[in-house]
Parts: sequence; C-alpha cells; structure tokens
Amino acid sequence: MPALLTVSRLIDAVSQFMGKLSEYMVLLCCLISAANALIRYSFNYSSNGWLEIQWYLFAFIVVLGAAHTLRMNEHVRVDLIYGSVSDKAKIWIDIIGLIVFLIPACIFLTWLCWPFFLASYLQHEISANAGGLIRWPVKLVLFLGFGLLTLQGISELIKRIAALTGYMQIDTTYEKPLQ
Repeated sequence: MPALLTVSRLIDAVSQFMGKLSEYMVLLCCLISAANALIRYSFNYSSNGWLEIQWYLFAFIVVLGAAHTLRMNEHVRVDLIYGSVSDKAKIWIDIIGLIVFLIPACIFLTWLCWPFFLASYLQHEISANAGGLIRWPVKLVLFLGFGLLTLQGISELIKRIAALTGYMQIDTTYEKPLQ
C-alpha cells in the first residue's frame, strides 16, 4: 500500500499542476477576449483565430481542470444517500462509483479520443472559418484530459482503499451546492 500511495501522490501532483495551469488559462482567456474586443472596436479588425483560441482555452480549462476538481472532491455528485451515511459507507460509495462508472467511462473516452486526435493531426485539419486555427491541439487535449481523469480516478481509488485499510484518513465531507 505505501508504494500505491506514492503513485497516488505523483498523480495528485500532476493533477494539481494541471489545475494551476488551468487557472492561468482562465486569466489568459480573459486577456485575449479583452484584447480582441479592444482591437475589434478600436481598429475595426477581427480574426476568427482570436475567437477560436478562446474556445480552445476554454476546452483546455475544463478538460485539464477536471482531474484537479476530482482530486479536490469538488466534482458534482448525485446526493441521494451520500450525505446521510457514515464515513465508511461514503468511502464504499466512492469506491463503487470509481470502479463501476468513472474509471471505465474515462478509459473508454480516452480510447475514443486517440483516433479522433490522430486523424485530425495526420490530415492537418484546419478550422473551416477564415483565419481559423489548426484543430489537432484541442483534440489532443481531449485525449490528455480523459487520460489524466482516468489516472486521478485511480489515485482516488487508491486513497479510498487506503482509508478502508487504515493507512490514511480521508475527509469525506461533501457540501451540496446551494440551490
């Protein structure tokens, strides 16, 4: 178990780095958006490339930030019983959810994204919009994002099993979003 927890910490570090990178991408997206608006209204000049880079950055933020969100236990849950059961039951719910839903779905989506990216890369796919960007980087990020989310799911599974076996303590607190 100590070796698995070391692997888990490495995955967590990668997810944390990608989460921090995503935070900076939000700032970059805002700056690009503001600069695009300023140039468009001041100089009556615009390019679809500026709009597309904002879409790409948004995709990067969401997809690469997903693993960090899971690591921080900030993801969305369907809380039918989770809030009213013991910590041990919560850990079991998490384990079952990770094994049955998250990890298989992420593995499948990662597998689907590879040929999607590869075809775009090999064909040198470019946006059909005038001044548009190459498409493969955003498709590569889909592959990387689902791959990272798969790894983070494995890390969370390791931590839940470690908590059940007494190797570590996990905070199972989950605050339902305000409605």
